[in-house]
Amino acid sequence: MGDARILVSSMPFAGHVGAMAAVSNELVKRGHHAIAHTGAKYRHKFESAEWLPWKHAPDFDDAELGKAFPSVKDGKGVRANFANVRDVLVGTGAAQARDVLEAEFDLVVTDHLAFGAAMAAELRQVPWATIAVTPLVASRPLVRVVSGLIADGMFNRMRAEVGLKPKPGALEAFYSPELVIAQGVPELETVHPPHQVRFVGRLISPPPAAVLPGWWADLDNRTVVHVTQGTLETGADDLLKPAIEALAGHDALVVATTGGAAVDTLGTLPDNVRAAEFIPHDLLLPRTDVMITNGGWGGVLAAIEAGVPLVVVPGSLDKPQVARRVARAGAGVTRRKPRGLGTTVDQVLSEPRHRERAEELGRQIRAAGGAARAAELVEELLRRR
Repeated sequence: MGDARILVSSMPFAGHVGAMAAVSNELVKRGHHAIAHTGAKYRHKFESAEWLPWKHAPDFDDAELGKAFPSVKDGKGVRANFANVRDVLVGTGAAQARDVLEAEFDLVVTDHLAFGAAMAAELRQVPWATIAVTPLVASRPLVRVVSGLIADGMFNRMRAEVGLKPKPGALEAFYSPELVIAQGVPELETVHPPHQVRFVGRLISPPPAAVLPGWWADLDNRTVVHVTQGTLETGADDLLKPAIEALAGHDALVVATTGGAAVDTLGTLPDNVRAAEFIPHDLLLPRTDVMITNGGWGGVLAAIEAGVPLVVVPGSLDKPQVARRVARAGAGVTRRKPRGLGTTVDQVLSEPRHRERAEELGRQIRAAGGAARAAELVEELLRRR
């Protein structure tokens, strides 16, 4: 149908931008005018889109979140997670809305944590779609109590700042009532999806040309274990160093990626370990036998799409939810701590059921349609409205 002005809003976090840019870029290919509301660090990811900067909302570098929001500190622990919601997500919401309201648009496609764009769509009374960039949330009884006492108050104060009436349900209240586009497939879910949810597999743009490390040929004819902490929780002491230590001397070749931190933060590497700041998953995972991860949703979906079984040692935020999905689906195993990872890797390598299940789910992810299907759903919403 083409030529609609579509506002695409993404929190400036790497794991969010990847999914949102994939949808934006697909909409541009279909002839729409995309307006990308995101931070300066990631504007280049939104190909041929008009950039709408974070101006009223304070821009930040997700690799140094504590500098812009000191209350978040190193991002670890319950207090840091609460500060992240209060000061980063909710605290910038009204200012995000002011940014978005300076643009003209026919429809909004918003990262489900970019609350400002959702509120702007409500204020303008235009259709909007939510992209669930992390696993779906659904309130359990205890969560409802906590939400009613704490979260609803924060969220509704944010809504009041822009002149909107209160809503119960906190996070769930910021799912579009018309269309929620979710990464993953139904068999990876642990919650009952709302009626407006449509699963599209994995949202990712084609990988750019990459310069492979000089040791790339070392992967030939080897069992390969990939260790990653994604791009947000990049402290090497959490998982990377313990995994490297646990697998030192293992028969497998271990490939560790730091998510952007310098490789020398890992210290002296054992003979069977290779490291890089970043390698596109679409290049590395076809050569990988097991992936060890802290549970970033994007990385987990990439591994499953490639048919790679997982060992998940979950970090904070949504990562325990991801670990439960992996274990329940049978695509790997979870461990609370990184101790004993060598034994756990051997277990996954020796039990074909984990790889077979990952391969089965990978076929479902590929069949779900990805960014092309997401763009079709957005266009269907435009036609309905």
